[in-house]
Amino acid sequence: MSEELENGKKVILTADGLKKLEDELSNLKNIKRAEIAQELKEARAQGDLSENAEYDAAKDAQRIMEERIVEIETLLKNVEVVDASEIDSEKVSIGCRVKLRDMEYKEDMEFQIVGSTEASSLQGKMSNESPVGRAILGHKKGDTVKVETKAGKIKYKILEVSAGNA
Repeated sequence: MSEELENGKKVILTADGLKKLEDELSNLKNIKRAEIAQELKEARAQGDLSENAEYDAAKDAQRIMEERIVEIETLLKNVEVVDASEIDSEKVSIGCRVKLRDMEYKEDMEFQIVGSTEASSLQGKMSNESPVGRAILGHKKGDTVKVETKAGKIKYKILEVSAGNA
């Protein structure tokens, strides 16, 4: 991720995605840091640090947390927020919800197009950089789009396009 940012690539987020990152950063800095500091203090009080598993675990947790803080701060410096009022519900764009039909299997799927940082199949959020996301960007309801995947070409029909989390 940091390699992408070094190349000047913008991190595209929805307003919801931005809030989640800001909340996570606040939690890490204001709550988690204090918790880990307390764990370190308690582990130090146990004596010999060379054989202290609790101390080692707390140090590892501290390192991982600090790395995540730096990662989030870097993301936030390069963020471009998709303005919900500018989402065109006539065509597929970042931030909109899309309903597609797999033309071969006649199965429907629905998801929100988001930047790669926010993508999560479990939450119904598809990256604009994924093969399907990239292929459908700019298309309209009723369009049929062919997507080149590792499994071959798949045809999807765009059934619905709506703004945001609607």
